[in-house]
Amino acid sequence: MELEFVTRQITEAAEELIAVAKTKKGQIFVLGCSTSEVIGNKIGTGGSSEAAKMIFRALKAVTDKHGLYLAVQCCEHLNRAIVLEAAAMEKYDLTEVTVRPMPHAGGAMATAAYEGFEQAVVVETVAAHLGMDIGQTLIGMHLKRVAVPVRLQQKTIGDAVLTAARTRPPLIGGERAHYPENR
Repeated sequence: MELEFVTRQITEAAEELIAVAKTKKGQIFVLGCSTSEVIGNKIGTGGSSEAAKMIFRALKAVTDKHGLYLAVQCCEHLNRAIVLEAAAMEKYDLTEVTVRPMPHAGGAMATAAYEGFEQAVVVETVAAHLGMDIGQTLIGMHLKRVAVPVRLQQKTIGDAVLTAARTRPPLIGGERAHYPENR
């Protein structure tokens, strides 16, 4: 697996998702990523620190460019906690937890984020505005209500299945309700 190709894939997919989601500065973009799946292994069986670092750098560059906060999900060994910048934790009044992700307890991707953010913190949960799930890591618990699937042109990152979502406010009301067309 050529990691430069994976970097291009993640960059293109993230740019497409951001465009479709019509993001606003300061929103949270959540990533769940099995680097094992990206490099062709079964989830949780052979993560790659090298792949994680490249994916993190590529996605961080895209989210920074659009003024978004990147949040990276840990694996189930840390209850899918989230690594992000302290500024995002403060802005969204999130509760910090005490843990440091490692490759076999948190995953390679969360470890790369923890080491790559300027002021990394770990929180128990977020309510992100959009996100990408690479390798079926189940990010749904970290998306705001209501999650809307986004069908991207890019269907995989490396060998991993790619799923993307944006969110919108819940539609309320009955048969007489009217909704803005852009939701």
